[in-house]
Amino acid sequence: MATLIYSMITSLDGYAEAAEGDLGTGAEDPEVHTFIGDVFRPVRTFLYGRRMYETMVFWETAHTLPDAPPHILQYARDWQAADKIVYSTTLDSVSSARTRIERTFDPDAVRRLKAESDHDLSVDGPNLAAQAIAAGLVDEYHLLMTTNVVGGGKRFFPDGVRLDLELVEQRAFASGLIYARYRTR
Repeated sequence: MATLIYSMITSLDGYAEAAEGDLGTGAEDPEVHTFIGDVFRPVRTFLYGRRMYETMVFWETAHTLPDAPPHILQYARDWQAADKIVYSTTLDSVSSARTRIERTFDPDAVRRLKAESDHDLSVDGPNLAAQAIAAGLVDEYHLLMTTNVVGGGKRFFPDGVRLDLELVEQRAFASGLIYARYRTR
């Protein structure tokens, strides 16, 4: 059975999207980006909401950037090789290979996908992840915390959720970014 991972860059105060401005990520650091690529290489299916897909579709053509460093090329290759499912009621078409649109999030379909998959899956974006969390589908939470406090926005964890998590891995980077991986008990 596959593991379903929810991962996002978050502010130090727990926001996956800032109300104003950005999170001041630090993920542009080649060391951090290489680490993220290594962690997510086993993921072979990405579950996206429309907005997250529109952000991530950059990787469909990132390999064509002039002078792209090796860690960017590797991440682009890995992303292109993975399946993508985009949950959207408004998106008419996709602009990446190995991608399909689903109109609604069906927890039972995701449960079957996890049961049938030999590779890990990732749910990305706080809105879609909130549905997966509510359905009890998320097995691991990967937080990449910046050094910024943004004071508001969309939280990594949805309101009203209560989870018992076990810290299984952590790492601090020179940029100040902290990676923490938790597993549900």
